[in-house]
Amino acid sequence: AAVVTRHALRNAAIPILTSAGTQFGYLLGGAVLTETIFGWPGMGTFVVAAIEKQDWNELTAAVLIAACAFIVINLLVDLSYGFLDPRVRSGGGAA
Repeated sequence: AAVVTRHALRNAAIPILTSAGTQFGYLLGGAVLTETIFGWPGMGTFVVAAIEKQDWNELTAAVLIAACAFIVINLLVDLSYGFLDPRVRSGGGAA
């Protein structure tokens, strides 16, 4: 069990973490659809209401917040690579 957690799990976690970080963008886009269909209050409902009112300042702010959240999540994913694989941290290793 120690071999699996120490060696195999760390190497297998990198592509999984990459996929999870990329899926966050789809999660943000899906929030608009889900919140609109079910009438839940949230960022998606806010975006749809801003489009309907043609309030471009609100829409710009919502897009900026979503983009910043996406960038921060992907930055955290990239920084976690160094924790999971020391070869990434040192910049060495075979290509």
